[in-house]
Amino acid sequence: MALPVEFLRAITPEAINALAIRRYEGEVRLVETPADLERAAADFAVERVVGFDTETRPAFRPGERYPPALAQVATGRAVYLIQLARVDASAVLAALLGSATVKAGVGLADDVRALRQRFDFAPAAMVDLGAVARRHGIERSGVRALAALFLGTRIPKGAKTSNWAAPRLTPAQVAYAATDAWACRELYLRFAALRLL
Repeated sequence: MALPVEFLRAITPEAINALAIRRYEGEVRLVETPADLERAAADFAVERVVGFDTETRPAFRPGERYPPALAQVATGRAVYLIQLARVDASAVLAALLGSATVKAGVGLADDVRALRQRFDFAPAAMVDLGAVARRHGIERSGVRALAALFLGTRIPKGAKTSNWAAPRLTPAQVAYAATDAWACRELYLRFAALRLL
């Protein structure tokens, strides 16, 4: 199906900044214990599609790299923030990432590559929303631009380069991380409604 013409216009940073900010306002569950992880796994198991993203401590020197510090999974009921240094989520995440549940995100190849350095899994049912958008002629295909075009909202990016490996996430980090995963799920649902997938 051809993309409706209103989505093919180039969206400028100024146009994005003119939109109202929207953050995820639902339940956010910090996954810090095995019991938290068990509850998250039960929710993941009944979902048809989840929003998925990871965050990594930023590197500021050439050659400096860090493993993913946070995995974010958005279901229809909550967004789960899994601090990978605090709880061994490898079995639960491997099961999710290898399942038939759709994992929708942007830049998923990078997320998968980095996570596979932490634990082994065979990725399945991964939908990179940026790649879908580019196939339909949209050049600016990051979460922020796609949310502006398809959801009519501005996703704030202020906490992106913060220290995701910190023992405790700040309220700004929690809001940013939850919003990114939620936006990916919402974008997938919007793309499906427009028959772009």
